[in-house]
Amino acid sequence: MSGQRYTPEFKEEAVKLITERGYSVTDVAERLGVSQHSIYKWLKAVQPLRNNPDEHELLEAKKEILRLKSQLKQTEEERDILK
Repeated sequence: MSGQRYTPEFKEEAVKLITERGYSVTDVAERLGVSQHSIYKWLKAVQPLRNNPDEHELLEAKKEILRLKSQLKQTEEERDILK
């Protein structure tokens, strides 16, 4: 799907299926209905950071920020509906 947005948690789980459970990119793409290109981008974004502990902490902080921004947006939308 073009223009589809995925949550940071979704991306992280897709990457974990490949890096920790040994699934192929093709398998994960088919199972999740995501393009292989997207999965390769997600892998590229985290792979170099996994080798350096400091960069790993930075990655975790960035993921937390993305999660919190997503949660804030959802909460604001819910609040606006109630107005």
